[in-house]
Amino acid sequence: MEHIYDVIIVGGGPGGYTAALYATRAGLDTIVLEKLSAGGQMALTSQIDNYPGFEDGIDGFTLGEKMQQSAERFGAVTELADVLSLELAEPVKHVHTSEGVFHGHTVILATGANPRNLGVDGEQALIGRGVNYCAACDGMAYRGKTVAVIGGGNSAVADAMLLSRICEKVILVHRRDTLRATKIYHDALQQQENVEFRWNSTVTELLHDDRLTGIRLKDVTTGEESVLPCDGVFVSVGRVPNTSLVKGMVELNEGGYVKADESTRTNIPGVFAVGDLRTKALRQVVTAVADGAMAAFYAEEYLAEQSVS
Repeated sequence: MEHIYDVIIVGGGPGGYTAALYATRAGLDTIVLEKLSAGGQMALTSQIDNYPGFEDGIDGFTLGEKMQQSAERFGAVTELADVLSLELAEPVKHVHTSEGVFHGHTVILATGANPRNLGVDGEQALIGRGVNYCAACDGMAYRGKTVAVIGGGNSAVADAMLLSRICEKVILVHRRDTLRATKIYHDALQQQENVEFRWNSTVTELLHDDRLTGIRLKDVTTGEESVLPCDGVFVSVGRVPNTSLVKGMVELNEGGYVKADESTRTNIPGVFAVGDLRTKALRQVVTAVADGAMAAFYAEEYLAEQSVS
């Protein structure tokens, strides 16, 4: 007989392991499928200061391990495997991986989203050394310093507003001559005395020694180049949700995010979405954790209704 889990969780980030913790504490047979290590994108963050309970902050890798250990303490199983495809339509779901096929009555999708890169040479090597993708996560490291925010949408403006309260100067760099952000955000940002704008500009080079020292900009209308000294850059040109596995099965919005409300339920019965891959206003560790708890609750409810647990 093939083993059928109550809950299969695809992704071992904060949402995934919180779902595992709540599911196992509810007595559900639960497995987490993670291709690398616990924590997901969080594991790449050197210092997290906005997750409650750690007065001195904590690095993302350690926090991910702690979340994994908490779930496994109550019986959750972790399998290091690369998920290749999913079959979600039937009451018993099938998850095809590099380590074989796993079967479950419910599936919780926790595959996250990745920041969209600038695509400039040296970008990956400078992550944590001047290149950042989350102002809420990393902004405090630049208190009293000069930073650039790259982008022109609502997220970029929100990042610039947050950083304007921390940094000495914020320069917002946008490839067009006006922001794409909602006008109310645009007006609020323009009122900040320590915020400057570099319109019609793209980043062509990241200047650095051991750390970032500045960026080279190119005016898209004149072709003229200039150097902007700064202590850090925050890239806010969008995110890419990891939803390719469920495209054509689970309903997505125009941005590729899974359509799921605060209940985390998707359009497929028994399939839930947590963390950065679902439609939501704020993508942070703490909101992913909340999603995980909700998904486990509704998975338990679904299983009770189906009388399969």
